[in-house]
Formats: sequence, C-alpha cells, structure tokens
Amino acid sequence: MDRIWGSYGEFEKKPLGERREKMKCTEAIARVLQAEGVEFMTCFPLNPIIDAAAALNIRPLVARTERVVVNMADGFSRMTSGRRIGVSAVQYGAGSENAFAGVAQAYGDSTPLLVLAGASEGASLSIPPNFKASRNYRHITKWSETVTDPRRLVQMMQHAFALMRSGKSGPVLLEFPSDIMAAECPGRFDYRPQRRFSPSGDDGDVREAVDVLLAARRPVIVAGQGVIYAEAWEELKELAELVQAPVMSSLNGKGAFPENHPLALGTANGFSRPKTVDHFLGKADLVFGIGTSFTKSKFITPIPEGKTIAQVTLEESDISKDYPTSYGVIGDAKAVMSQMIGEVKKRLGENGRRDGVAVPEEVRSVKRDFLKAWMARLTSEKEPISPYRVIWELIQAVNPQRTVVTHDSGCPRDQLVPFYETVVPHGYVGWGKSTPLGSSLGLIMGAKLARPDWLAVHLMGEAAFGMVGMDFETAVRNRIPILTILVNNGVMGGYTKKQPIATELFGIHRLSGHYAKVAEALGGYGERIEKAADIKPALQRAISVTEAGNPAFLEIITAEEADFPGGQ
Repeated sequence: MDRIWGSYGEFEKKPLGERREKMKCTEAIARVLQAEGVEFMTCFPLNPIIDAAAALNIRPLVARTERVVVNMADGFSRMTSGRRIGVSAVQYGAGSENAFAGVAQAYGDSTPLLVLAGASEGASLSIPPNFKASRNYRHITKWSETVTDPRRLVQMMQHAFALMRSGKSGPVLLEFPSDIMAAECPGRFDYRPQRRFSPSGDDGDVREAVDVLLAARRPVIVAGQGVIYAEAWEELKELAELVQAPVMSSLNGKGAFPENHPLALGTANGFSRPKTVDHFLGKADLVFGIGTSFTKSKFITPIPEGKTIAQVTLEESDISKDYPTSYGVIGDAKAVMSQMIGEVKKRLGENGRRDGVAVPEEVRSVKRDFLKAWMARLTSEKEPISPYRVIWELIQAVNPQRTVVTHDSGCPRDQLVPFYETVVPHGYVGWGKSTPLGSSLGLIMGAKLARPDWLAVHLMGEAAFGMVGMDFETAVRNRIPILTILVNNGVMGGYTKKQPIATELFGIHRLSGHYAKVAEALGGYGERIEKAADIKPALQRAISVTEAGNPAFLEIITAEEADFPGGQ
C-alpha cells in the first residue's frame, strides 16, 4: 500500500491493544478489523465505526455514493482471492438503502465483503418506516444480522469473517443500532483472526471423476471463479496438461487459466466469445466444471444438450441446479484437483499425456482463423474509431503480467473479453451475474488498492459514466492512480436498437458531453481522442500519468458497433 497510503504520510502503527475490561463497542469492532489485517475501510459518513477504525490507523476511503463504496470493497476482495477482505461502513437509513445495489452485485458474483451498517436505536429499529438493513438484506447476503447484545459483538464479528473465508463466498452484513455502538463491550478483548478451511473431496467421488475424465475422447474443462478463490491455478494447469483437456473459463473465472496457454480456449461469455469456445464445446463429449456453479445465464455460454457433465464445487446446492450433473465432487477446488492429479499420475505416470500435440494444434488453428477474421476491425483506420481498434491498442500498450483490467457491462464487456488475453491470476476482474452500469469504476479502484504496483485499467461507456462519473474524483482525492478509458459512441450502446421508435422520434438514447473535460475538472488527467492513430500515444501518456501516482482518463470517440464475435 506504500504508493497510495504513503501519499497521506506514514502513521505510527498502534498495537492491537491490551486485553482490558472496558472499551466501547465501536472500538471493539475496530480492533477486530485490525486483528484481521484490514488496512482501509471504504465508507460514506456518518458511522461511528469510521472514527474508531481511523484511530487504529485503518484508513477511511470516502466515496461519493454508497454503491461505489461497496464496489471498491468488492474489487479489493476479488483481487486478493478473499484472503484480504474488503470492508465498507455506511450510515443508518439512507446509507444502508443506497448500498443495496452494490451488495446485490457482490452476492450475485459470490464476493466476500463485510458491510458494517449503522442503524436507529434498537427500540425503534423494527418500527416502520425505519429501515432495518439486516431484514432487507437477508436475500442478498450470506449472512445478515443485527447486533443486539454487546456481549455477542466480538463473536458475531468472528462468525462473519469465518463465513467470508470458508465455503462458498459471499457478502456479510452486520447492523449496529446507535445505542449498541455507544455501549461498553464487556469482558476482556481476546480475538484471534479467522483462518480459511479447505475441505477435500470424497476419495470415491474423486476416483469416479478421474475415471470419466480419462475415458472421455474430447473433454473440455470449464474453470470458474472457485479456482481463483482457492488459488488453484497451478493445479488447474497441471491437471489440464496431464489429461490434455482444453480449458475455457466463465466471466468470473477469467484468469484462472493463462489464456496464452496452448490449451486455452478463452472466456465463455454468453454475449461474445472467441470461436474456440463454440468449436470445442460443440464437439465435447464431457464438460468438466471446476469451481463453477454451472448457472444458466446470459453471461455464460450454454452447454449444448446431450453432453455428460461432471462438476467440482464447494457448494452442494450447485449440483444439478441448472444442468443434470452425472459426476460430482464436493470440495475445495485446490484440494480436489490435488487429489485428482495424484490419481491421474497413478494411472498414467508422472508425465500423463503431456506429449500430445493434437489438441494444442487444433486450438492454435481455430484461434488463428478467429483472429484473422476479426483483424480488419482490430486494426481499422476508420473514423469514428472502431471500438475494436481501442481494444487492440490497449493490448499492445500494457504488460499483461502486471496489469489488471475490467470493464463495464454491455458493449465494453462484449468487445473486450474475446480478445484481451488474461495471462496471470487477477489480471482481470470478472463480473457477470448482475451488471449494474458504472460498477467498473469502484471495482478497479478496489483492485488498485490491492495491487498498487500494477497498472489498473477499466473500460466504460458514456451511459455508465453517467451513473458514477463523479466518483472519478474519489480516485483523485484518495490518490488511487487508475486509468479510465471511456469508449464514447454517444448512443448508449445496444440500447438504441432495442427501442428504435422512441430513439428515432425523440432521440432518447443519444447522449452528449465532453467527459475528458469533466475528468480534468475533477482533478485528474483528461484527454479526448478522435483519430485512430492518436490512440497509442495517448495510452502511453495516460499510463505515464498513473505511474506518477495520478488517475488518468481517456475519452475515445468511437462508432457504434454492436456486432460481437460468437454472441447471441
């Protein structure tokens, strides 16, 4: 955190504190966070927990809106595989209400994060119309509860971290009535950080899964974000190489397998995807999911009928949820793949089928044809600029080993994902089950906080900027040097085609504005690009700005291109 935190000056670290009999509940909460290694808290005042945490050198990061507050914590947790938990504090009533969209998105994508919500005093909390967060958040959190007894506070905090670190990930909300926060927390403060537990699979289930994997003539592995949260990317690579099975990822799992690997098929985004995904999925006789829920969604390529499906998942409710699962293993992706690797080596030897060349050559051939078919758009000189030219120039400009990229929903996602190869874990922040416009800004700020030594880039459209644009100032004020690329076609992407009569008669989807000037007015570096030849030098200048510790903003005027490779 030196680059970001250091800009505010170094503070003398305070010890966890003596084990004493009396302290306020807010201090007890802050000491739990400190014991868990929390370095900062995204927040929007007022909440007494913020001051208590700041007194222990937990840095408050104040954003403009509660949704962005939660998105920042979300991006931080994703970037650390949940090993370090993003924490948000919001005030009672309106604060809790406004955070709802961010928490709903985290729940859809199974992101572990902790929301500390203020509340009215306990006696009035259940009286309408007072907003009771614990009740209203119950369906979009892994656990949502009100702390009603100071004697239970520390244990409830520990339970919250236990839930976020083990089992299927998800957000947790704890609500603190004002009288509870002001009360004394009785007993001696004695807290130990909560560790993560990684259950192995049943040995018989593992052997059966290996049986079907080795017997398959054309297996395809689908890697989900469970691989990323288990930090099981090395095991996935070894298993795929041993059995010579090509690997595709879900949107949330992008980065679990290096996409420049000879067995990599790319990302199976339902709206757009490389040709390799459809080619191999169509021919597969076994679809083997690892760390994926196999949820049917517009954001994941559907599995064709008639395929045998096997699944490794930490969550038993994923089995046969949307597809009939013939073979299942319940367990942590890293632990189960370690078991599978051992079983494969027993049967095939240490080298397995690594000498095989047929599958990698087929992958290479299909990928080559795919890129050839799209290269004219990727390198187009036309004006307005093709958004695919923007993607291509970005690919050339960054070091993928030390860059994290994300995007907003809609066209930026569907144009970027098929072409941008993620080659290292966390080189991409994936999200897809819930897609509120504007989320990429908070997510990329959180990612940058987690990896301040990496370049952090996000793509968004003008409609998304309209949702959260003022929070670019949050990056400026908090010295979070991100690179924002706004791809501006002026027509809200694909929405124009969905309501053609209203658009033609009233122009309802046509937007105006000079967004680079807005970014400059908010204190960042801003530049507007209208010629394809100017993209490369503008990217170089913007990256230099971020390396100097300041946020940069490029507004690129593009054509509307709603045609996506392989999309629906």
